[in-house]
Amino acid sequence: MDESAYFKDRVQDQIDWYDKKSQSSQKWYKRLRTTEIVCAAVIPFLAGFSDIVPHNQLLIGTLGIVIAVCAGISSLNKLHENWLTYRTTCETLKHEKYLFLTKCKPYDTEAAFEKFVTRVENLISKENSQWSRTTKERQK
Repeated sequence: MDESAYFKDRVQDQIDWYDKKSQSSQKWYKRLRTTEIVCAAVIPFLAGFSDIVPHNQLLIGTLGIVIAVCAGISSLNKLHENWLTYRTTCETLKHEKYLFLTKCKPYDTEAAFEKFVTRVENLISKENSQWSRTTKERQK
């Protein structure tokens, strides 16, 4: 595989994938956390109007369930951790790409491309290993 194919088919593809996954995880994490915060803020407010609002206890209980479900989904899918891990990997890949393209250290030698491929593949492999370990921990 030549340099241009590696950049297009491997490096840029991985940067795009991590960027998209990071954004998706961030979006879902923030949506669920916002829902939790709003529901948690509304519960004491509704509790103050227990005599006025019909079915107030049912409404408060439902909001509590919504909080628990949002927290559970966020935790189960590790949205916050994935957001940060994917963003870190994406930015690190970009950093390596720009160091290589500008021929900055450590890519200022004859074997720059080989070194670049090795470092990029190590980054991807490291993230894949973390994912595998996390997935196994979830199954326990």
